[in-house]
Amino acid sequence: MPRVDDVEEKSARPAPLSVRTRALSRDIARDLLTLRRDPLPRMSRPRWLARLPHVALVYAAVLFGFLHGSQLFNHYGLAGSTPVALSVMSGAAIALAMSRPIAAWWLGLTAAGMSAWEIHDHVGQGQMWPWMPGGLFTFAPVILLVALRVPARVTITVIAVPIVCTGLAEVICRPDGSQTSTLVAVVVFGFTGLLGYALRASRLARGKLVEQETLTEAERAQRTLLEERSRIARELHDVVAHHMSVISIQAQVAPHLVENPSEELKENLAGIRENALEALTELRRVLGVLRSESPDDSADSHHPQPTLAELGSLVDNVRGAGLEVTTEVAGIRRALTPGVELTAYRIVQEALSNCLRHAPGSRVEVGIAYGPRELHLCIANSAPTRVVPPSPGAGHGLLGMRERAGMLGGELAAGPSPDGGYEVSAVLPMDPPGSLAAGPNETKRA
Repeated sequence: MPRVDDVEEKSARPAPLSVRTRALSRDIARDLLTLRRDPLPRMSRPRWLARLPHVALVYAAVLFGFLHGSQLFNHYGLAGSTPVALSVMSGAAIALAMSRPIAAWWLGLTAAGMSAWEIHDHVGQGQMWPWMPGGLFTFAPVILLVALRVPARVTITVIAVPIVCTGLAEVICRPDGSQTSTLVAVVVFGFTGLLGYALRASRLARGKLVEQETLTEAERAQRTLLEERSRIARELHDVVAHHMSVISIQAQVAPHLVENPSEELKENLAGIRENALEALTELRRVLGVLRSESPDDSADSHHPQPTLAELGSLVDNVRGAGLEVTTEVAGIRRALTPGVELTAYRIVQEALSNCLRHAPGSRVEVGIAYGPRELHLCIANSAPTRVVPPSPGAGHGLLGMRERAGMLGGELAAGPSPDGGYEVSAVLPMDPPGSLAAGPNETKRA
């Protein structure tokens, strides 16, 4: 019984050369014995010239077919319907190569072989055989169109087959006094095939580059979104940890505010405090993981989170950077839950940062409206008055703003305005669904 190591060694061993050669021959034969449709793609730009390559190839088919027939008539002295049929076959091979390249190659090769057979007894002193000059340049576009759409091994085959056939024909039955065409065929077909292979490789490389750029952009957007979610998680921890600390302290102090508290009340309050401390410990453990993975891990990340009360200093900083900003507050100002305060501040902050980057010299209006149940934000800027410098950003700031608004059950919309500027508007519920954080006034009432 063979050992497992022996079996693995045998399976890892490369196949014999004869087996690989047979497999390669089988693949090439399968590629050459197919009539599948492989249409020539259109030009992408400009659109009105999308069919220009097809029109040019139809013109080339007519021109080279006529040239092929003209040489059969005038240089080799053929007459009757045979030269017409051969010229139509050679021209049709170019036209057919636009949709079925391998079938066109067989048609062109057949036309070339029949032409060599017909002119064999009509070759004069110094004339080329088996290829005519017109036949070489009629068959070359077919090889080019095949090489544009097939793998390299097939391209080598479609070049090698006519060259080998040319050499064998000259060795076996070359007419006396004729000029060899093998060397010319090697140069013309080799150059044409190499050009087609290079163009195909360049097209595939461009396609892979576009695909890679698309994947990279998607990955960058996903990474930005994950970073923003991590930042939101850290800020949410700070908000929730504050209230958990308040609950823990209130549960500890509550028994001293009641005369002769019962043992049941003391046990319940102790349980509340213990659960609050455990939850706070877990939150700090999670925050430690998040902050250890954050690139801006520093003491600043532990500062209190900003609120709308600090909006004035934010606007002053933006004005100091050279932007004209006006603010307007409607409704009755009141304290909101920390999550809503932080989300509103971050949306305004990101929108003003976008104005600095993408709309230099514009006028910015920041509007905040306190409704009965919702907070409305609107940050609108006019058209920029100075040249907008190129920015490496790709609109990922909007992802973060939408993520923050959606986390609270709100909505955010952004887009260009009719005057050439840009507007960001958001609606945030003042009492987010499933909110765990109470406002300061509610904490005091508790």
